[in-house]
Amino acid sequence: MLALVVLVLLHGVVRIGPTTPVCRVGQPCDKPAKRVALRFTSGTRSATTTTDAFGRYRVSLGPGTWTVHASLGKSIRPAQFFLPSVRSTVRNFAIDTGIR
Repeated sequence: MLALVVLVLLHGVVRIGPTTPVCRVGQPCDKPAKRVALRFTSGTRSATTTTDAFGRYRVSLGPGTWTVHASLGKSIRPAQFFLPSVRSTVRNFAIDTGIR
């Protein structure tokens, strides 16, 4: 019997911040996370992708609960998420630089 592999196109934008120790009203305190490697894991499954110059990414993953790690920054939110069995979905991430 053949197993049908369902993949979901996950895409979105990754932003990183704060970019300065003091954020000012009316000025952005984050920016697109340019050329950051993202590693997605779910059990024994894994996939990697890299953001572009605008912080955009896209990767094909199977449905289920996934954890994401970034090659830059202190942490990423959400670090874990559920991916439903759909054709395509958007998930944006925020990387914390740890600057305070």
